[in-house]
Amino acid sequence: MSFLDTVRIALRALLKNKMRAVLTIIGVVIGIAAVTTIVSIGQGASQLVSGEFEALGTNVVLVLPGQSNRGGVRQSGAPTLTAADADAIGTECPAVLAASPIVGTGGQIIYGNENWNAKEMQGVGADYLTVRNWELEAGAFFSSSDIEANAKVCVIGQTLIPKLFRTVNPLDETIRVNNVPFRVIGILAKKGANVVGEDQDDIVLMPHTTVRKRINGSPMDTVHLIMVSARGTDQMAKATKQIESLLYERHEVAPTDEPDFRVQDTTEIAAALGIITGTLTLMLSAIAGISLLVGGVGIMNIMLVSVTERTREIGIRMAIGARGKDILRQFLIESVVLSCIGGAIGLLLGTAASMGATLLINAYKPGTEWPMVVSIPAAFIAMGFAAFVGVFFGYYPARRASKLDPIDALRYE
Repeated sequence: MSFLDTVRIALRALLKNKMRAVLTIIGVVIGIAAVTTIVSIGQGASQLVSGEFEALGTNVVLVLPGQSNRGGVRQSGAPTLTAADADAIGTECPAVLAASPIVGTGGQIIYGNENWNAKEMQGVGADYLTVRNWELEAGAFFSSSDIEANAKVCVIGQTLIPKLFRTVNPLDETIRVNNVPFRVIGILAKKGANVVGEDQDDIVLMPHTTVRKRINGSPMDTVHLIMVSARGTDQMAKATKQIESLLYERHEVAPTDEPDFRVQDTTEIAAALGIITGTLTLMLSAIAGISLLVGGVGIMNIMLVSVTERTREIGIRMAIGARGKDILRQFLIESVVLSCIGGAIGLLLGTAASMGATLLINAYKPGTEWPMVVSIPAAFIAMGFAAFVGVFFGYYPARRASKLDPIDALRYE
């Protein structure tokens, strides 16, 4: 008997018991759908995390204040970094593309009769946009000479335009930050929300010297942190070592002493978050895969019942020349067809469910832009696993059918 004839007979047998076939594949459908949905959402989370670190900047290294020793007392988070440190990092570290000091502040922004409290108000350096890989939509960024002169100029994010200026062009308009006038010289390109849904465009950037002296009222040259951009992903580790070596020398820290700064490579943080999301996805997929085993057991039970019901048919076929391997192949094909149909339906349902989940997440967190990911390799793996379930759980009933004695089978009532 040819393979096509065997397939035709197997399909005819399945179509005779449509309801039984549908009930049999439900477990496989649920398992494949659950795995597909979880993998899609997990990969979307991984892409979102990667995108957030890309939005942070190009190959960013963060230099944070560590602990300082004042009066014999170790103080965490004390202002141990200076703008001069940032300048030195930018000029003396060959693996560094650019560096910018960051000085945070807060307060009310006023324009005419409108006022607004921006989420981020920062004093930064002239190379901040290079570090953050951020473009300008209009105008210009402040220069090194503006920083040296404590110029009262600023660059604003997209969110501030409708909040303060409405239909007025913000360029060259004057806003007041804590009653200090600042002229708007530039508008940042839109960034969108970050991974937790916070608006990155709700921001005002000013020269760090102006913020420190005119808004914060600090006579010191200290900054809250330094953002550094390495020249490439392959230069991140080298840039980190060069920064540490330079700051050890500048801060006169002995090799055996604890430094008063911390250098963090954001790729390490991104990799750690990727491992966490990947592990969670794998664990949840394994749990969802249990339903595939349940579906496989259901297939085995139905095939065993089918063998029992069709014992006389098997005897007749073997009496007219069908071989044991023909019977084995027929029942295996029936089992695999059931699994593959269930896998295909589960894949479609899983894709639809992941799309729905993505839409709900984005609706619940406006601006989050959780990506919709359908993994082609995962789809092939799911279908392959569905076929494996059919073969694995269908082999025993098929082998049992192939080993029936034709005479005993013909006598079966």
